[in-house]
Amino acid sequence: MTSMAPALGFGLARPLRPMMLAIAAGLVCAALAGKSLQPMMDTISTALVPLCAANNAEGSALDKVELIASYALPNVPGKRVTIVRVSYGPGGFTRPHRHAGSVTAYITKGEIRSQLGGGPVETFGVGQSFFEPPGSTHMVSANASKTEPAELIAVFVADEGAQLTTFLE
Repeated sequence: MTSMAPALGFGLARPLRPMMLAIAAGLVCAALAGKSLQPMMDTISTALVPLCAANNAEGSALDKVELIASYALPNVPGKRVTIVRVSYGPGGFTRPHRHAGSVTAYITKGEIRSQLGGGPVETFGVGQSFFEPPGSTHMVSANASKTEPAELIAVFVADEGAQLTTFLE
């Protein structure tokens, strides 16, 4: 069963049990929220499991990552677009990470602070967006407010089966 670990986005270095707990937690949360489980089951290796890891990663204060949709791109064989909603509570953040493929983020609530690589820390408000090129290091991803929630929609375009988020050690 450990041979499945890379396809699920965790790599062989991560223990299998926490991965299975993350999968179960994501499915339970979806069921409690009244969401259909079938779309999640269809895309679990490309989106749900890596994003559950983001929710449960040590050192993160990320409230929620919700899978909105994931589709194979028929005109670009081997590529998939995945759309997620990322919700940060007051003071919430994600530790430094990289994403597979390209990512475009659109702010839907509050303000998000972001820093890519050695660039400046920028703050984006509702209606603004930013782009993360493939392989870039996302050093800062955080709610700019200590009192109000913030939210963004992220659109990933990556290889089919790619681990969408990899946290830096």
